[in-house]
Amino acid sequence: MNPLLPFEWVLATRFLREGLLQTLFIISGVALGVSVIVFMSALLTGLQGSIFKTLLDFQPQIVISPPDQAPRILRQGDAELATLVQPSAQRPPSLDQWQKVRDTTLAIPGVLVVAPVIEDAAFIVRGDANTGVGLRGIEPDSYLRLIALKEKIIEGRAELTSSDVLIGRQMAEDLGVKLGDKLTLRSATGTSIVLFVSGIFDFGNRGQNTSVYVALRTAQSLVGLPGSISSLQIKVAVPFEAEALAQQIEAQPGIKVESWIETNAEFFRALSGQTMSFFVIRLFVGLTAALGIASVLVVSVVQKSKEIGILRATGTTRGQILGVFLLQGAILGLLGSLFGSILGWLFLIAWRGFAVNDAGEPFFDLEAGPVLYLIVAAGATVVGTLSALFPAQRAARLDPAVAIRG
Repeated sequence: MNPLLPFEWVLATRFLREGLLQTLFIISGVALGVSVIVFMSALLTGLQGSIFKTLLDFQPQIVISPPDQAPRILRQGDAELATLVQPSAQRPPSLDQWQKVRDTTLAIPGVLVVAPVIEDAAFIVRGDANTGVGLRGIEPDSYLRLIALKEKIIEGRAELTSSDVLIGRQMAEDLGVKLGDKLTLRSATGTSIVLFVSGIFDFGNRGQNTSVYVALRTAQSLVGLPGSISSLQIKVAVPFEAEALAQQIEAQPGIKVESWIETNAEFFRALSGQTMSFFVIRLFVGLTAALGIASVLVVSVVQKSKEIGILRATGTTRGQILGVFLLQGAILGLLGSLFGSILGWLFLIAWRGFAVNDAGEPFFDLEAGPVLYLIVAAGATVVGTLSALFPAQRAARLDPAVAIRG
């Protein structure tokens, strides 16, 4: 026995070596469970990160819009005839004193960008074609810092002048237009303007590709809102704090504020269900590993009962016997987590090799940082130790005389 090593350590490693086949089986089982947890953690994190990037890069985190119109009561004398809400015909609602609202909002800590936008329906007229589109009037300096539009430009440029228009790839193909071609844009009020195609974008989504982008002043003239806008769109430093910031912004009078969290409530519910499902999977994987370790150590207690009895008869304390078996559980959990982390890392490499799109690029980033490996290793070690608790207590309670005779 090595005098430099604790008694419990020497005895625990000796028992593990004597039952080597059992030891290898349980380490393999723990390693497989750990590799599944590592791989699925990286997969879920990568998938959710990809979804959030898609949502957050191409939509504002907070939108300030005009308040909903209040009901208007129609009366004749003292009699109430009806309660109506009658919006202005063929004109988008405008945001009053939007410059003041913008400046006040920009002063709130955590707000990065506030971009004025006009959104309305319009028509592209080219020859005999008359196609309905979603019109977006933007201020390029602020809007291009809000939305990753530049990343989706496949031809031309994202910057706009008063005579430019950006259109989607599918629309360009349907209309047979290319960079520099003329398009007539007509609003719902009948106002028309001739613009030049300065850029073609592709969001990979047909719905988003049916929008066109023009300069803010161009849209104001087209829809009949000189100097006005339909909304202020906001980017924040911490997207998950958007709801709290929206409540701060809403303290200003005469505005309606919605955060991306409120707008995507169904998505968050689905995401919560996905996270809960993953938690349940991890729980069952951990329980399986714990039961495997516990069963091996229970068998070890039965097999080593005579040796335990002799050790107790020669002065070994119950605490030392308890420590021996707890140490075995910790060793099994730690070794299983180390081999499982390597196996999980290999799974990730294999996934990156075949989970690619037609362009040879991965569907989404799949990374497992050192923190994940440390957490999984610590968790497996703790599970191994706890699963050894019952067999360790059983070994410590063995009566020396009974154990030696039996």
